[in-house]
Amino acid sequence: MARLARLTLAGHPHHLIQRGLNRQAIVTDDTDRERLLAELRECAALHKVAVHAYILMDNHIHLLATPETDEALSRMMQSLGRRYVAAFNKRHGRSGTLWDGRFRAAPLEASEYLLACMRFIETNPQRLGQAVRPEDYRWSSAAHHLGKRRDPLVLDHALFWGIGNTPFEREAAYKAWLEQGVTEDEAKRLGEAALKGWPLGSAPFLRAIGEVTDRPVSPRRRGRPPKSTMSPIN
Repeated sequence: MARLARLTLAGHPHHLIQRGLNRQAIVTDDTDRERLLAELRECAALHKVAVHAYILMDNHIHLLATPETDEALSRMMQSLGRRYVAAFNKRHGRSGTLWDGRFRAAPLEASEYLLACMRFIETNPQRLGQAVRPEDYRWSSAAHHLGKRRDPLVLDHALFWGIGNTPFEREAAYKAWLEQGVTEDEAKRLGEAALKGWPLGSAPFLRAIGEVTDRPVSPRRRGRPPKSTMSPIN
């Protein structure tokens, strides 16, 4: 079966996942982490991609980002691969690819899933038992959104700004949002959509995307179509 073409759409936020080859580490220490995020910041600016949230784990990275053009996400990640992987290989005396194939991504309906995806991304270390609070994990955007530090990689989405009229109100509202936690269903939906490349949103959102792309926007149902319950016409 042919591989499904990746769907990236200008002006829409996307949940993006890039894993290490065979789930191996893409960073080994803080020097690697700082280098990867610095390169990502430059590549995002170069290709006009707004990064709204991120988490860098040892063997994968999650991004929530909006590209200005349909090609911008791919170009950003290609540039990151050329820059960071070359530096990583040189530093660690290795060769070859670092990534587990191409990055995975799914467009999101911002009004329905942007804040949910931010929470999913920034609570990742908590769910994996690597941090007590989201802001305690250094290599994510959580501390930025909670007012603990200014992160030059992050460009806040308008919907985040809309949760409070002042920085204090936004930080308090977002803290309460994170503390609600991610439901099992929400985590599964966001994770599977990104890994499988299916856009996530309401029926009208999916119909609108279907009108501008030739590829399917939702998985086909398995099995035979249900039999009609209507009486045959004689």
